[in-house]
Amino acid sequence: MGILDDTPMRPLLLLIAALVQAADRPNVVFFLIDDLGYADCGFNGGKEIRTPNIDRLAAEGTVLEHHYVQPVCSPTRAALLTGRYATRTGIYNVVRPGAGWGLPLGERTLAQAMKSAGYETAITGKWHLGEYERAYLPTSRGFDHQYGHYFGMIDYFTHERDGKMDWHRGDQPLKEEGYSTHLIAKEAVKRIEARDRTKPLFLYVPFNGVHSPMQVPDSYLKPYGSLTGSRQKLAGMLAAVDEAIGQVVGAMEKSGMGKDTLIIFSSDNGGPPPGINAPLRGFKGSLWEGGTRAAAFVRWPGHVPAGKRLAHPMHIIDWYPTLIGLAKGSLEQKLPIDGRDVWPMLTKGAGSPHEAILSVQSPTRAALRMGDWKLLSLTGPADEGDASAKKAAKKKAKAKDAGHPAVQLFNLAQDPSESTDLSAKEPERLKAMSAKLAEMLKGAVPSGQK
Repeated sequence: MGILDDTPMRPLLLLIAALVQAADRPNVVFFLIDDLGYADCGFNGGKEIRTPNIDRLAAEGTVLEHHYVQPVCSPTRAALLTGRYATRTGIYNVVRPGAGWGLPLGERTLAQAMKSAGYETAITGKWHLGEYERAYLPTSRGFDHQYGHYFGMIDYFTHERDGKMDWHRGDQPLKEEGYSTHLIAKEAVKRIEARDRTKPLFLYVPFNGVHSPMQVPDSYLKPYGSLTGSRQKLAGMLAAVDEAIGQVVGAMEKSGMGKDTLIIFSSDNGGPPPGINAPLRGFKGSLWEGGTRAAAFVRWPGHVPAGKRLAHPMHIIDWYPTLIGLAKGSLEQKLPIDGRDVWPMLTKGAGSPHEAILSVQSPTRAALRMGDWKLLSLTGPADEGDASAKKAAKKKAKAKDAGHPAVQLFNLAQDPSESTDLSAKEPERLKAMSAKLAEMLKGAVPSGQK
């Protein structure tokens, strides 16, 4: 007989064993901010908006200066939760209310992988990956707990979009009063306080702030009287998000999770106006750096260096294998993984594990990052869904790109604002990168949009 087989101490010993196993792996809290400008927070040079809680966390960790995402929200969320590019999932554009599509059901999600590794899993905030059938909802995709909304652009106070309520707990409709940023933070705190202490926690907190509509309680506007219009409202909304993150981290520290928790912070895409992405060019919805490079950092005291800024490029797909590896979970799956484990880059001084990083708007419209160089290829519509959507996207893309060559080449180390096209001066590099881009786009699936 083993020591645990026939003893009154067996329950206690099992609990101790579970706690030891849980302590061997980090809790993970992932803050995803909606439509945050690259330079709106203090840690990335912002001067107008005070973000003390976010900036403190960034200073205690490593700022990721070249953290790539997708140009809009649903594709970034799909990339995070699958470790796969949009060319694999077909999520090139936003999933709208009532749409008959979402993240394909054949995809394994990060939540499912973490749950299989023994984690308690929770999402508090915005889902945006499909809801027209129950199989597409968070609790069917690996989350033990769900709270928040399924789509973007909800009213922050009524939680309605287009006159319909979009607020849920456990994927069941919920009528609740309050400012959504406050409620999301309150639920995240609740999940921390009520967590299963025998398991590590994976807590995904995708705020709808600072996405439009531009709404915030008046008290958050008062410190920003020098700003006007939408910029003042954005300042108040970001201040509310900063306060919310401070509350969540405070709950972590109070509950003893602080030293054992990996915090990841990122925007889901570049900011639209009135957000500021300087010195990067462009805004949300574009393949310019201002659309695809996110304000981001990672923090885990004693494991991730503090006070460091990292220039090596990575993509949000990389968190999938990295977090599953830290969770001691399995990366064995039928579908190929595009992400790479960036833990050696974050903690041991290794370089980027990528030869090339892809950003896409459609199976033919993409950007490629290789080292300091970026190839921009605007040769098709931004998305390829139904005929009307394809026609509208093509017309919009044509107007937006009027006067710009279809293929451009930039040295981001020398020209972060992408102001000088070097394609004519670097024909061999252009040829090689074009070939690599064609290779990575080969077999790209069509849009899942219906």
